[in-house]
Amino acid sequence: MPTIDSLIPVSGAHDTAALHAYNPDALAGYVLDDHNAWWRRRICVQALAGRVPEARVRALLDRIQDEAETGEVRIALLDLLCDRAELLPWLCHEDRNDESRIAEAVLKARGLLGDRAAGRELATLAFSPWWHRQQLGEAGLMGLVERYGAEAIVADLGEDRPEDRAFAVWMKYRAEGDVTPHLADPDRGVAYAAHELTTDPDRLRAYLDEAPTVEASVWAVLALHRITDDPAETRRLDEQLGRPRVQVPGLDEELRRAIIHEYAAGCERASDPRWRLEALCTEPPPRPDATEQAARAFAVLAAAGLAPKPPVSCGEYERQGDGTYYVIEGDGEHVLVSTLGRFVMSHNRDHGHDHVARLPLEEAGFRWIDRETADTEVTGLDVYYFGGRGSRDVDTLLFYWQD
Repeated sequence: MPTIDSLIPVSGAHDTAALHAYNPDALAGYVLDDHNAWWRRRICVQALAGRVPEARVRALLDRIQDEAETGEVRIALLDLLCDRAELLPWLCHEDRNDESRIAEAVLKARGLLGDRAAGRELATLAFSPWWHRQQLGEAGLMGLVERYGAEAIVADLGEDRPEDRAFAVWMKYRAEGDVTPHLADPDRGVAYAAHELTTDPDRLRAYLDEAPTVEASVWAVLALHRITDDPAETRRLDEQLGRPRVQVPGLDEELRRAIIHEYAAGCERASDPRWRLEALCTEPPPRPDATEQAARAFAVLAAAGLAPKPPVSCGEYERQGDGTYYVIEGDGEHVLVSTLGRFVMSHNRDHGHDHVARLPLEEAGFRWIDRETADTEVTGLDVYYFGGRGSRDVDTLLFYWQD
């Protein structure tokens, strides 16, 4: 018989089928031996799903409660043994508040074991923009719903917080109720959730006559477009609404089109919905061949006697990640060439008018982004950037890099 170590090699995929057929007592024993690598033990825990030897349960429960154990193993064991009621007193103890490494898994387990006191924290978790946290929160909430019913848990939560209202929208949708009125929720995260869950195009068309705000109407149009994928109707409704747009002083049409057609479709859920609608109702600008444009900028700088180095993508320059620009180095100066249009800039010399690269690039048809323009914040268009979700300036959006 192959060893567990051979089924979970250091490199390459582990043999899932063989592990799930492996002797469960041997797997449990492997998990409990902390001389084994934690990442192998976690995989073994997962392979025990539905077949935990009863004689090993107590020891595995003790390992969950052992703060010296690796957090990833404890979390996997919580998933495995979350139906064990004897675990609940430990899960609910105030000391768990100090265990940040496993706090979210603890909340999920409390929900699955029926602890209604965890409801508010689970709702907050389910409303998180991070997908893995959403999954944990939703799983815990559904554990509560299965025990007590949706109506009871919705009542427990109330409606004061956006996350509580978002959960109520979800429950109404599951009960085949009309979630359209929630398009007018004052929290954009809740309104976004409602627009994702609406399913009746006729109801949405009717709602446009009763929507209390322009923003609610925009959410309705976006929901309708999601269902019908009819650009002609979307543009017609956009015109009827007066083409609602987010006004950003300092953001001209060329910059605006380049930015919205790069970011609006995938912007964060708390973004102003007018950005999404504008992206649907305007033509995207022509995009240059990024490699060719960077090569052209390099040739211009070389002809100007600036001794540039060959352009490299921002991912190559940073040695990881990717983004929307190329970097050209030369004489201590860095010129950035956007892939979103003819935009160029430098972080050297504060983007100043006297930058040696500016004039030759402008004469060649490039557009130099100065400090004032670069600092213009594109309000209401929330874009993920190094762990944060919020509005970004033109500099970040035209010359975006993420590791």
